[in-house]
Amino acid sequence: MGFFKAEAAVYKPVADVDLGPNSDEVYLRANVKAPRVAGLLVKIFAWFLESRIFGPFLLYILKKDNLIHKLVSFAELKEPPVFVPLNPHEDLTEQEVKCIESSLSPPEQVQMAVECLQSSERTLKNPKVSFCRRTILDYSRAYNSGETTPRMIADRFLAAVHESSDPTLNMSFFIDYNLEDILRQATESTLRHERGEPISVLDGVPIAIKDEIDCMPYPTTGGTKWLHKVRPCKDDACCVKRLRSCGAILVGKTNMHELGAGTSGINPHYGATRNPYDTNRISGGSSSGSAAVVSAGLCPVALGVDGGGSVRMPAALCGVVGLKPTFGRVSHSGVLPLNWTVGMVGILAGTIEDALIVYAAISAQLPSHQPTTVSPKLLFPLLKSPNCLSRIKLAKYGEWFNDCTDDIRTCCSHALQRLHEHYGWETVEVTIPEIEVMRLAHYVTIGSECSTSIASHLEKLNMAEIGWDARVALSVYGAFSSREYINAQRIRNRQMQFHKNIFAKADVIVTPTIGVTAYPIFNDALKSGELDYINGAALVRYQIAGNFLGLPAVTVPVGYDKFGLPIGLQFIGRAWSESTLIHMAFAMQSLCNSEYRKPVVFYDLLNQD
Repeated sequence: MGFFKAEAAVYKPVADVDLGPNSDEVYLRANVKAPRVAGLLVKIFAWFLESRIFGPFLLYILKKDNLIHKLVSFAELKEPPVFVPLNPHEDLTEQEVKCIESSLSPPEQVQMAVECLQSSERTLKNPKVSFCRRTILDYSRAYNSGETTPRMIADRFLAAVHESSDPTLNMSFFIDYNLEDILRQATESTLRHERGEPISVLDGVPIAIKDEIDCMPYPTTGGTKWLHKVRPCKDDACCVKRLRSCGAILVGKTNMHELGAGTSGINPHYGATRNPYDTNRISGGSSSGSAAVVSAGLCPVALGVDGGGSVRMPAALCGVVGLKPTFGRVSHSGVLPLNWTVGMVGILAGTIEDALIVYAAISAQLPSHQPTTVSPKLLFPLLKSPNCLSRIKLAKYGEWFNDCTDDIRTCCSHALQRLHEHYGWETVEVTIPEIEVMRLAHYVTIGSECSTSIASHLEKLNMAEIGWDARVALSVYGAFSSREYINAQRIRNRQMQFHKNIFAKADVIVTPTIGVTAYPIFNDALKSGELDYINGAALVRYQIAGNFLGLPAVTVPVGYDKFGLPIGLQFIGRAWSESTLIHMAFAMQSLCNSEYRKPVVFYDLLNQD
């Protein structure tokens, strides 16, 4: 039995941990002991893991070598578990905001958000701007002026999707889209505009939906070939209903990593979603299609689900904005229950202003049966000027911040310097303990919840219907014990306390969004998927607090690496502080937008000259 005895970490009580810049806490880099495998090798690996003889032994070795046993399984902690990251409302002093009444309808909330934006119209003729994305307001103005119609935009959209699906590009943006349904919605919107009765500025605007969210008339596959057969889609998700009530054209279900169980966006069933900035590279997962369609100009906004950075990560890789609200701010009704306590509907948008408009549309008081405290009043930021926030303090954990490629570190450090020079924002050095412990605890949590949510279906399922990389993930997920799950929730308690103490010193935590930029798609992964846990750990390095602790977070593009691939900067905020985060992203965007570059694959649906 001595072989099976694992070394165990002993954690100090939270009150004894120093969070200051001179703390003796040691930053532990991701200790990933798993080579990249794809093709035949990933099949062999899956077979061994699924074997009753070899599987348990191999899984034990994997958990031991990757420090799950030491840091989670057998760890000694004082804290009790926290199973759901419910953050009680505290009276936040947020600057330059408008308080929104809870009785407003989605179109009324959208109108309130529009009134918070700058009144002056953008222009593509600004000599300082080489490229900018079409916004929701651009579509609305074009419709109101008669320059174009929603029906014309729908025709152009469908032509662009067809072209992007051609074998020469093979972008794999969508799992499903319905030509007749899209044209029907567009025709109805066109008639409303002709009558001078648009429902809101979203009326006629194309918005894509991740295939983890129910949206009629489509099945909800979760990136699989089987899940929709055992869980039929019978109604729109709450967030989709609210967008539909604003007149948005829902243009289909975007591609995603199978079951959300990966970070690349390579799906063996529906294709690898390719990055519009370099079609030979990944778009990120699991909301890969939603990020890519926004990046490529097919939609100004798309919805995703963020369970482990699954909105913010692909947003950063594809050069767009990604907003993940506080856990409980947006209803999860009608979303696949793959990860109950870490997943959250999020927004991918070309600009932070568009993210605000859609955030306004989908935010609502939650039904009483949902596991959350009563959410505080909704506040919208007044985005009239990028320098309206004063005395902002950014918490930066230097060793963690710098644990990325040289290009990302240089770019994000330069972004912080610009924020200081232009707005006077100060950086506060802090220590955030046990970052790697939190990543592993989150992995145990999201894996356990995913495995449990589909366990009854797996017993009846032909495993040949599941991609090989997803089979490996499910084997690992199913190996987590109740002890590991409980200890992970005790670690969640510790981290919630640590972060509360950090926010007593600063307004937000600032990090790069990703540790590496988009890496290449290799042919051996296209049919089997791939296991690349080293790159995966780098991609999720800065994502976990937003999910595991239920905190809001936003990523905004700030530059490019030496290959021209996008880099994002992330702000992580106190619970319920979306207004401050959107303000800050707007300020950052205002400094960078004149430097944004056009993707290689891009469609301007409002300009078809």
